[in-house]
Amino acid sequence: MVNPGVPPKSRLVGQPLLYAISVFASLGVFLFGYDQGVMSGIITGPHFRKYFNNPDAIQIGTMVAVLEVGAFITSVAAGRLGDIIGRKGTLFAGAIVFTVGGAIQTFTTGFWVMIVGRVVSGFGVGLLSTIVPIYQSEISPPDHRGALACMEFTGNIVGYSSSVWLDYFCSYLDSDLSWRIPLFMQCVIGALLAAGSLVMPESPRWLLDTDQDEEGMRVIADLHGGDLEDHKAVAEFREIKDKVLEDRASGEGRTYLAMWRKYKRRVLLAMSSQAFAQLNGINVISYYAPRVFEEAGWIGRDAILMTGINSLVYVLSTLPPWYLVDRWGRRAILLSGAVIMAIALGATGWWMYIDVPYTANAVVICVVIYNAAFGYSWGPLPWLYPPEIMPLTIRAKGVSLSTSTNWAFNFLVGESTPYLQELIEWRLYPMHGFFCVCSFVLVYFLYPETKGVPLEEMDAVFGEDEYEERMDNESDEDEDETTSLLGRGLPTNNGAVNETGPRRRSRGWLGSMFKSNDEGSHEATN
Repeated sequence: MVNPGVPPKSRLVGQPLLYAISVFASLGVFLFGYDQGVMSGIITGPHFRKYFNNPDAIQIGTMVAVLEVGAFITSVAAGRLGDIIGRKGTLFAGAIVFTVGGAIQTFTTGFWVMIVGRVVSGFGVGLLSTIVPIYQSEISPPDHRGALACMEFTGNIVGYSSSVWLDYFCSYLDSDLSWRIPLFMQCVIGALLAAGSLVMPESPRWLLDTDQDEEGMRVIADLHGGDLEDHKAVAEFREIKDKVLEDRASGEGRTYLAMWRKYKRRVLLAMSSQAFAQLNGINVISYYAPRVFEEAGWIGRDAILMTGINSLVYVLSTLPPWYLVDRWGRRAILLSGAVIMAIALGATGWWMYIDVPYTANAVVICVVIYNAAFGYSWGPLPWLYPPEIMPLTIRAKGVSLSTSTNWAFNFLVGESTPYLQELIEWRLYPMHGFFCVCSFVLVYFLYPETKGVPLEEMDAVFGEDEYEERMDNESDEDEDETTSLLGRGLPTNNGAVNETGPRRRSRGWLGSMFKSNDEGSHEATN
């Protein structure tokens, strides 16, 4: 007989397994980070422009942004698909579809074939960009969930930076290979992700939600070290399963309509985080950085080189949140990032407006500062926040709506940027700076803090009426009740102990400004 308390040596367990999953899942975001950057360098290349008969601004914008059309479609469908075939199956499907799209782009014979290839790749990106954050959040412990999600975003920016530098080195090739090779690399990355998804474990929360309890317990135990009798693993299994059974007993619907009716506030917050991630101007830089630098005075290959240098700073800027996000919290990072981005974009427009001899260098500095601020704040957190705040029953659908919002606004910015660069010129940058100011106001008044809260207890953060009523009833029946998360902190066996007493609703929530006197007096007595 094999002792179930002894983890097998033939597989990864515990922290090594958790980080291995994170690294492989990051290939998914590396992939669409690469795809976002790869077009920025090749669209300015002479061989690319000659092959496509010197495309105008609208044609360039369409080739770049049409990927978001495909991504929007499948990101909506991914919510349903992720519930049916699981997180792992959706990840595999997204990787295969993306690989096919990359092949079509690589061997394109003209403008319209390129458009088809971009749309097909978009289908894969939509599936991956929806399911990877869900998968990551569902396998991560509460006290490391933010850090692991930020590591994942670093993979996205490493993908972007890799594509820019590959574009730069391939620009020395005096043939169509200068743009076909960077496009072909999409196929290589997609194939690696597809292969990796076959050996990754399924999300334990999805397994328990579909009554595959034995397999779900096995995955949970592996994440805790491999011991099926580990008390933390058993406690986590019971907490998740109890929440699943509670949701079923309540008769809560799982349709998009039911989700909207009960969790409208959460859905709108999730969607707004992704919308402002795009309105804050990142894809003006990600998609068109060489064009921005050409506007400022850097010409040809030098513009791609400046883009590559900027991308390295961008990668480095994604590292501090690994440490800060689970210490400072989500709100502080989003607020500080919005301020820095607004200033940097305003300064970019100013230097382009005055157009002095040192404008070229000044714009590079402003863009680097902007990219660094985004990489530290509004880059990773809009991918972390939506899956955190959605309950399990509708998590896939809620995240699919937030992700589809990302791709809708991504398309809007990507399609309009080349046209606006010609129409309003330097004014484009302070325009996006204004949106950064709007995002600051939104977070300050409406975003509750979610740092360290288990996914099954997110109702407490949002002050759901049913949850508050249950807590009040339990408090009246037994003042010494220790299982209340609001009254006595988080259970120690979930790895997220509240050492400071009662957990309160975020002061930033607009509703707290209008709370009743009874609520105020209740908080005062806690």
